[in-house]
Amino acid sequence: MASRLSLCAASVLTLALVAGCDSPGFSLKAKAPTAGGPKAGQTNITSAPLPSKDGMATGPTVDTAGLSVSNEIATACGIAVKADGKPVAPSFEYDSAALAEEDRVLLGQVAKCLTEGALKGRHVTLIGRADQRGEPEYNMTLGGSRADTVKRYMVDLGVGRDAMLGTSRGEMDATGKTEAEMAHDRRVDVELVK
Repeated sequence: MASRLSLCAASVLTLALVAGCDSPGFSLKAKAPTAGGPKAGQTNITSAPLPSKDGMATGPTVDTAGLSVSNEIATACGIAVKADGKPVAPSFEYDSAALAEEDRVLLGQVAKCLTEGALKGRHVTLIGRADQRGEPEYNMTLGGSRADTVKRYMVDLGVGRDAMLGTSRGEMDATGKTEAEMAHDRRVDVELVK
């Protein structure tokens, strides 16, 4: 009787572990966004440009809750923007590296473009960012975790690991003083490698 109980308990534990490993970014195959989430193209454009390596602005960006995709990628991939004039605050939750549903929609469009579209064979840089709260070392690690989450999800969508370089700027470029401004600092920038 005790061996049957042990076998039953081991089976339940195994099923629980297997079920828990199928979260986004960890599964072998990415799941499509749910029907209730935002539709492709329901992103916003902001006039806040990304700084380039030489400090010059690179133009407007396409933003979701936690991503900022360069205008160059959006244009090449035909990613539609919704310019409704509302302020955009792309943001990961505080102290989190979890992707929002709308981030997955946008990453799906970018991944398709990198695997079979206009940017096939091109490379992107994923730059994780954090707000100024917390220790600089912790924020650098958190920015790296955010970039890594995006990279894992893109790999799940079929983009080769070697086509993406994940990096972190942590809080180095953070400018936010209010909660809304700090929310804008918590993101991953997706930029095309020149």
